[in-house]
Amino acid sequence: MSRAAPMASALAVDVATDSMMAQPLPTITPTAAANRCWDVAVVGAGPAGALAAYELARRGAAVLLVDQAMFPRRKVCGCCLSGAAITTLKSVGLGALLEALRAVPLHTVQLAAGHQRAVLPLPAGVALSREQLDTALVHEAIRAGTAFLPKTRATLDRVMPSSRRLILDHDDEARTTVEARVVLAADGLRGTLLQHAPKFQMRSTGTSYIGVGTTIEHAPAAYSPGTIFMTGAHTGYVGMVRLEDGRLDIAAAVAPVTIRRHGRPHTVIAAMLRTAAMPPIDTLDQARWHGTPSLTCRRASLAAERVFVIGDAAGYVEPFTGEGIGWALACAVNVAPLALEAAQRWNPSLIQRWSTRYHRVLGQRQRRCWMLTQLLRHPALMQVALAILSQQPRLASPFIRSLHRPLLLPT
Repeated sequence: MSRAAPMASALAVDVATDSMMAQPLPTITPTAAANRCWDVAVVGAGPAGALAAYELARRGAAVLLVDQAMFPRRKVCGCCLSGAAITTLKSVGLGALLEALRAVPLHTVQLAAGHQRAVLPLPAGVALSREQLDTALVHEAIRAGTAFLPKTRATLDRVMPSSRRLILDHDDEARTTVEARVVLAADGLRGTLLQHAPKFQMRSTGTSYIGVGTTIEHAPAAYSPGTIFMTGAHTGYVGMVRLEDGRLDIAAAVAPVTIRRHGRPHTVIAAMLRTAAMPPIDTLDQARWHGTPSLTCRRASLAAERVFVIGDAAGYVEPFTGEGIGWALACAVNVAPLALEAAQRWNPSLIQRWSTRYHRVLGQRQRRCWMLTQLLRHPALMQVALAILSQQPRLASPFIRSLHRPLLLPT
C-alpha cells in the first residue's frame, strides 16, 4: 500500500496536467454569443482576463471570455509567479493548480554585473511557462461556467441604455455585435479593444524599453532550476529561468535604439551575457524571438461607463521576480466585486472606485519595481550594489519580501 499511493498520486497529476494543457475549444459561436446580453464580457484570456472570468462565473455571473488567439500560445514573459501571485491563486481555490502543472519552485535570484555576483534568497515563487499557465486558467474559467470564444477580435462600441456593445470579428464567421452589462478590458499591451476610445489612450515614457523574449531547448547546465539569473547593461537587462519542461526562458528589456542598431535581439543578449561573464548560450541566433511594445506605460483612464481595464492593458512597469503575473492576477480578483455590482446596477462612482482600488493594490509595488529597473540600467551602480550584497545578502531581504506580500484588499 505504501508504494501504491505515490504511484496513484503521480498518475492523478499526469491526468490533470494533460487535461489542463489540452487546447481549450470554443464553447459558443459568435452568433449564439450575440443572442443574449451578458453580465460581463472579458476581452483577453491571459492571466488577468481568464482569472477574472473564472472568479465572476463561480460567483454566478454570465460571462463571455473572448481572445484573438488560440491556446496554448507563447508570450514574451519572464514566466515567474511571485509569492503574491501564489497567494492570489490560493485565495480563489486554485492553489493546487501550480503543483499539478509541475511549476518549478524558485529559491534564489542571482544578479550579475561585470565580475560582481550576488545571490539573494526568494521568500516564495515558481517558474511556469505561459503556455501552461494561461491554458490552465482558461480551462478553469470554462469549468466555472464561462463561455469561451477564441480566434475573435473585439472592439469597444457605443453605450446602450443598460449595457455596452462590442463588435466581434471572428476568423471564420461574419462580424457580429455582443452586448454586456460590464466589459473588462484585459487584452494586454498589444490590445486593440480600446484603440478607438480616446479616453483610454496608452501613454509610454520616452525612455521606456521594449520587451524581447524566447525559450531555448538546450542551454548550459549552469542555468540551473530554482534560480532567476539576471544581468543588466547600458543597453538593457535580461532575466533567465528554467521552466517545468527544462527549457530556458529568456526575457529581456532593451532600449529600442539598441535593437534598431543591431538588427536582431540575440546579438544584444549575447553581449549582455558576455559583459557579465555569464555562460554563453550558443543557440541564441537560432531561437525564435518575440517582442512587445513599450514596457513602461500607463492608461489615461482605468474605467469608463460600464468598462474596467485590468492587467497589462491598464499599464505596465518592468517587473523583477515574477511581479507582473502577480499584478495581473490581483487585478482579476480585486475587480470582481465591482464588476458584479456594476452588472446589477451601474453607478458612475464605480469609475473612481476602480481607479482608487487599482492604485491602492499596485501603486507602491510598481514604484518599487521601477526603482530597481533604474539600477539595472546603470551597470556601474549595479556593480557597487552587488559588491555590498555579495557580503550582506540580507540587506535586500526587506525589499524582496515587500514585492511578494499579498495583493488583495477586503471585498
